[in-house]
Amino acid sequence: MPRKPWANEWPYHLMLLIPVILVLIYCYGPMVGIVIAFQQFIPAKGLFGSEWIGWDNFEFVMMLPDTYRVIYNTVFISLMKIVAGLIAPIVAALLLNEVRRTAFKRTFQTMIYLPHFLSWIILGGILLDILSPSSGLVNQALAVFGVEPIFFLGDNRWFPYVLVGTDVWKDFGFGTIVYMAALTGINPSLYEAAEIDGANRWKQTLHVTLPGMLPIIVLLATLSLGQILNAGFDQVFNLYNPQVYESGDIIDTLVYRLGLQQAQYGVATAVGLFKSVVSLMFIVVSYGLAYRFANYRIF
Repeated sequence: MPRKPWANEWPYHLMLLIPVILVLIYCYGPMVGIVIAFQQFIPAKGLFGSEWIGWDNFEFVMMLPDTYRVIYNTVFISLMKIVAGLIAPIVAALLLNEVRRTAFKRTFQTMIYLPHFLSWIILGGILLDILSPSSGLVNQALAVFGVEPIFFLGDNRWFPYVLVGTDVWKDFGFGTIVYMAALTGINPSLYEAAEIDGANRWKQTLHVTLPGMLPIIVLLATLSLGQILNAGFDQVFNLYNPQVYESGDIIDTLVYRLGLQQAQYGVATAVGLFKSVVSLMFIVVSYGLAYRFANYRIF
């Protein structure tokens, strides 16, 4: 008598039981705290003892003089990170694909993705030293060419671009792995056919390599739309200061200051809820685009 399907599958379901419980406890359980966004929350009175004030916290947030600037900073920095974070790994993967010495390719690839495993606390301290206007290596190099010292982490004109540049430097090597994997799926006979037709390496890249990578490029680009309001709290928090609030303050840092420093829990929760709802909308749109242009499906 053949065994029933559940007899073979129950160990796998049992294996998933602990992760599901953890997700319910640490991801869905805290969502009860959303009610704080609609309350004049007082910790001593608890979640359900505080005064219910409806949409007042949201109205207060929209009346803050810095709200729209913070939203603009978040979207501006996020978009630059998304664009640069797509271009840099693609270029790196294409360049590594042209390297014929396997040992050199693996060594260089390891070197460029090592920063991904360093926290922003460590990198923040390193960047503070490197970008220092008085003793930093970057300004010392610029001084050789007669350029005046630049306060990269204290000048609103430079700070957003420092965030984008350092974020790309940290993560582009790890992202290169995805595109290197996509390159292995391209049929070698396409290159042979292109070479027979007289195509040089540049034309082979343009007409064979890039079209072969296009599905994964489109997929990652559309899925990244869900991160449009995530400009990187860890990075910004470790690098910014009051001098660059005008150009570097983002939604997450505003929530941190409102909630933890100023104890305005209801207002901070309202800002976080607003961000979550908008992010959810972008995620839905991104998955729709990924399905349409890259045939990506969750199920």
